[in-house]
Amino acid sequence: MLSMFRLVLIIPVTWLILQDGPLFWMMILILLAVATDYFDGRIARWSDSVSDWGKLLDPLADKVGGAMVIAALTFRESEPSLPFWFIAVMIVRDLVILGGGAILRTKTGKIVMSLWSGKVAVTAVAITALAALLKADTPILEFCIWASVVLLAYSFVRYIARFFSILRDAPAASDPAASDPADPKTGS
Repeated sequence: MLSMFRLVLIIPVTWLILQDGPLFWMMILILLAVATDYFDGRIARWSDSVSDWGKLLDPLADKVGGAMVIAALTFRESEPSLPFWFIAVMIVRDLVILGGGAILRTKTGKIVMSLWSGKVAVTAVAITALAALLKADTPILEFCIWASVVLLAYSFVRYIARFFSILRDAPAASDPAASDPADPKTGS
């Protein structure tokens, strides 16, 4: 529910950015979205309700939210803050990671959680967005952009390595042993 609420929150945030709306309301909505991101995983683990749906929805909400904010900061008419290539890097990276996740789901029957390095990269992108929203000086904004790109690249390499490791080591989804809940090797 919190991840779905986060997806809904991104609509007014994006609109406010595009309209160069009041910074106060943008920050309130962004902080609310960050709070939902913080609490959704913790509540799921605390209540022992971690699900495949949650494993998909949480990173999807992060990716959609991040992409929408970065797109708004890139394409707003009043004062574009971020270069087009930055959003292109993010979108290509995320599409490849999502595609890899879909391949893993098809071939192994498993849905894998986000990596810690991916969460750090998303945090760097959020800081870059915040710097752009606050109209940071050019050297600070450029540092944030390049730090984000480095962390996005690092996490991308980690995702690719995990993809091949899981693909190599995991039994296929059509393998009867892969779906046997009594088999301790499958972790079910």
